[in-house]
Amino acid sequence: MKFVKSQMKQLIKDNKELQTRLKGLMEELDLEKNFALKALYHSEVAEGGKYQLAYQALDLPKG
Repeated sequence: MKFVKSQMKQLIKDNKELQTRLKGLMEELDLEKNFALKALYHSEVAEGGKYQLAYQALDLPKG
């Protein structure tokens, strides 16, 4: 599974907890949004993270 910025943004848009985590990473670590998105991806999505299934579901074809 690879990082797709648009999928990660959609996942965060749909989840208040992730919105809070993203803002916290940006403030605490003084990260730009793109770096914070990647950090959040690696901590919460990649390799069996809490939001992995929700992230993968965003990649499924609609129809």
